[in-house]
Amino acid sequence: MTQSNRTFNVAVAGATGAVGGAMLDVLERTNFPLGELRLLASERSVGKTLKFKGQDIPVQLMTKDSFAGIDIALFSAGASRSLEFAPAAAAAGAVVVDNSSAYRMDPEIPLVVPEVNPHAIAGYTKRGIIANPNCSTIQMLVALKPIHDQARIKRIVVSTYQAVSGTGAKAIAELKQQVLDYAADRAISNRVYPHQIAFNCLPHIDSFLENGYTKEEMKMVNETRKIFEDQSIRITATAVRVPVFYGHSESVNIETERKITASEAKQLLAKAPGVKLVDDPTQNQYPLALDCEGKFETLVGRIREDESIANGLNLWVVADNILKGAALNAVQIAEVLIREYL
Repeated sequence: MTQSNRTFNVAVAGATGAVGGAMLDVLERTNFPLGELRLLASERSVGKTLKFKGQDIPVQLMTKDSFAGIDIALFSAGASRSLEFAPAAAAAGAVVVDNSSAYRMDPEIPLVVPEVNPHAIAGYTKRGIIANPNCSTIQMLVALKPIHDQARIKRIVVSTYQAVSGTGAKAIAELKQQVLDYAADRAISNRVYPHQIAFNCLPHIDSFLENGYTKEEMKMVNETRKIFEDQSIRITATAVRVPVFYGHSESVNIETERKITASEAKQLLAKAPGVKLVDDPTQNQYPLALDCEGKFETLVGRIREDESIANGLNLWVVADNILKGAALNAVQIAEVLIREYL
């Protein structure tokens, strides 16, 4: 069989979750060269079926023996299950693309955004695992990569406005219920978040660390340095959960080594891979969370020079956190794998 018509057996671990379902959607939308598709999940999902290209595919129990004959295993089953099962998948001969936080900062595991550092995928041979970065890191670096290449970014200040879907299905349900209760003038309860999320903003994503930052904020710091392969970049982040269902938004302020104008930045981003420039304020055109849902591109706009420093820019960056922030990025990694390495 020639490379052009070769197919690849793929397992989706955590297939019944939101990101697992999105992985199936992306595999279908991109016409990935699939051979067998194996859907894996925990005991409570065994017996279910999921639709793929009009067929009902049964969900199987994920065990350490589930990966025989699999070429690529897309994991979105949580960090603890990735730590338990990803090494078994790699030992069976699969290349694992893991969406959890389990392996991101492991020095032997590549951490990859295909538009940013596809060369790092070559390091998969050490452990058979490639890590998918955090959703908020992915979209920021897709937007910043062309600017970094042109003018080298010295410092990043980022504030995120993150959708509840980043927490999962229970958070989506909680926001919906709180909105209904508010409209009906009923008492509002919260279980997923420590405070009401409807009509509110929570400057609290993941747990707090001793330095006063949250894990989510420090993920953006540490992952950016690893992906850009530059430990000298200064980064500070504030991560906020907002009452939006899908789509993370980010206000990004950068300082570069050499001057780059807003016009130059727009020209770079207009032709950057994975980016859609949406930047015409005179027509009220700028990236919106409502407009990114279901889209593969990272939307970038509100590009303007920071008048408080010599070499500064502000950008507004929006992306579908379930797609580019998770499922799409994983499938894009798999596409590079089959094109360049397998």
